[in-house]
Amino acid sequence: MIDANGLTVARGGRIILSNYSFKLQRGGILAVLGANGVGKTTLINTVIGAIKPKSGHLSIGGQAGFVPQLFDVPFSYSAFDIALMGRARHLGLLGAPGRRDFEIVRGYFQMLGIEHLECQAFNSLSGGQRQLVIIAQALASECELLVLDEPCAALDYRNQDKVLVLLDHLRAKHAMTIVFSTHMPQHAVEIATDVLLMTSGSSYVYGPTADTLSAGNLTDLYHLPIARADFEGLAKHTYAPVFRRDNSHLDG
Repeated sequence: MIDANGLTVARGGRIILSNYSFKLQRGGILAVLGANGVGKTTLINTVIGAIKPKSGHLSIGGQAGFVPQLFDVPFSYSAFDIALMGRARHLGLLGAPGRRDFEIVRGYFQMLGIEHLECQAFNSLSGGQRQLVIIAQALASECELLVLDEPCAALDYRNQDKVLVLLDHLRAKHAMTIVFSTHMPQHAVEIATDVLLMTSGSSYVYGPTADTLSAGNLTDLYHLPIARADFEGLAKHTYAPVFRRDNSHLDG
């Protein structure tokens, strides 16, 4: 579904990503992790075609739908109108949505359990509700690849869980291929089949989640001790930072 080989990306004359290579099979979920400023959003924008690579090869086997980080819209659009915009690629330059377009959007609202939000102003919704509406917009485009830039940013635990359950459902029941960036290793533990750990613009680790997402790799990624914690009585684990108490770098 995604085949990147020697991918190099530049912005403003500066190389952001250099010689990145990875593959994601159809129906897989790729979690992209890395520190702020390492190039996660640049990679996301390259995958969806918003940025053209400077060199290397990038092949995407299908249409991509994009879910950006939370945002407001400048006009008082309803939640349904925002999601309906996802049908634009099927309407042509001067086309208007018809009955089938409305049915498709309503179907996704029902699947996401947000049909009660149809007539509400998008900007009046909570962060979690807006995120689900934007996911409905992306799905309404009838994409084969769903790409999300930090979909759980600013969401509480309950809404994070709702988004992760949804993404796992789309993979398991609809064979959708998914790429998402995150600062939370636990999100990768829960649903990702593969992870891309971006240490820098030219250094990364890529592979199956079970083999690649480790305390050692995360420690190298964030330059902070990371430990694995297993839940007693459950076949589950997570990763957590071991915060240092040395504040000498703040002196002066």
